[in-house]
Amino acid sequence: MRFTGMFTGTLLAGVLLLGTAGGAAADDAPSPSATSSDTAGSAGGPTEAGTSFGTAAAFQPGRRATADGSTGDYLYWVFPVDAGQRATVTAKVTLPGSTARQGAATWQVDVYDGLRRRQPCVQGAQTRAIAPGAGTVELRCTLRTVRAWAEPWANDPLPGSYYVRLTVLNAPQSDLGLPVRAEIEAATTDMGGAHAVGGRLAAPLTPGATTSKDEAGVSVSRTSPAGAEPEDGWSSGWWTDRWIWTAAGGVICALAGIAGYSLARPSRRRAGLPPGA
Repeated sequence: MRFTGMFTGTLLAGVLLLGTAGGAAADDAPSPSATSSDTAGSAGGPTEAGTSFGTAAAFQPGRRATADGSTGDYLYWVFPVDAGQRATVTAKVTLPGSTARQGAATWQVDVYDGLRRRQPCVQGAQTRAIAPGAGTVELRCTLRTVRAWAEPWANDPLPGSYYVRLTVLNAPQSDLGLPVRAEIEAATTDMGGAHAVGGRLAAPLTPGATTSKDEAGVSVSRTSPAGAEPEDGWSSGWWTDRWIWTAAGGVICALAGIAGYSLARPSRRRAGLPPGA
């Protein structure tokens, strides 16, 4: 009876710990950032785009960036992504009426990291062809999970600035220059401790100030908007939900050891000893 009570208590403690750890893991489970119209409005989002990496317009994930441009322009934006997050970029292009356009066109959205390396899309259609009569085209690109650090030879996405470039790949010559309106949104998902690694970069990949010369040949220093960081700061650190599972596993192992000892030790009655000896 004594062993049965101890073993039952051990099992109940293990189930309780697993439930606690499971609840914590559920709290840390991947959940996309808010991207609804209530939070992704124009507040805080830029209303114009850059024309190069150096002039990219910065915005935060969960905000909507808009810009008016012309067919054939290269439009650039930039937003921050931290370690352990997976970013999804969506783009919507509104085109002029079908009477103004002469033919079909193909639009594409590309995403580059802080080293200006083009990152592949693991989900979504980043390239779409639009018929002459269509009024809008929507594009989507989901990146790989950002790692806290990587080997120098690897092309893994790293924490820092991520550039979005939107442009038309091919269009009739007569359609180039027609006005378009672009909307860009980015959502980040926390992928949890399963993607945590034992290391991190000394600093995120965010380009700093650049120096160039104006038309008069005078050196001008400009601070790139790509230096913007997440609203809650860069959170790459030592803490992940792996610590919860490690601690829970240690406690369960200790309880299992106690139960095993209670099961394996010889009974006093079996050894012929009096109960009080």
